[in-house]
Amino acid sequence: TERVSLLKRDKKKFTCTQCGKSLTCKHSLNRYMMIHTGEKPFTCDQCGKSFTESSSLKTHMNIHTGEKLHECDQCGKTFSTASYLKRHLKTFTTAHQLKLHQRIHTGEKPYTCDQCGKSFSFKGNFIVHVRVHTGEKPYKCSHCDKRYIQAENLKTHERIHTGEKPFTCD
Repeated sequence: TERVSLLKRDKKKFTCTQCGKSLTCKHSLNRYMMIHTGEKPFTCDQCGKSFTESSSLKTHMNIHTGEKLHECDQCGKTFSTASYLKRHLKTFTTAHQLKLHQRIHTGEKPYTCDQCGKSFSFKGNFIVHVRVHTGEKPYKCSHCDKRYIQAENLKTHERIHTGEKPFTCD
């Protein structure tokens, strides 16, 4: 095990002089240093956008050509790179999740309000809507007597009492 730990220690021997991050090879360090220098030597001749790596430029070029080589066998959506397709596939871990998502594309709205006839794709949205008619406000402020139909509205209201200001201007 001592030999293994020595090998592990020796693997990261190239260190960034700007921030101290260690990398395993000189090429990786040179590429990483571009974060600090802002250097982007690969420029798109179509729109002028620049990249640190040639592979990123090549991927970007698909935007201009419209080329989408990677298709999802679940929903038919196409992607310019395999990694984008892989990320998309991870979005739906169950067939049920995929079926729910597909309602966005199909326009299916299986939940209809008996009171006003408005339809919804998702049960949660339907339940919140029904509260408009019933007057139910299940979310009560712990600081005062105000009540809300949705938890998010209560959370926003409670910031008045706590003084929390989660959004800042850049």
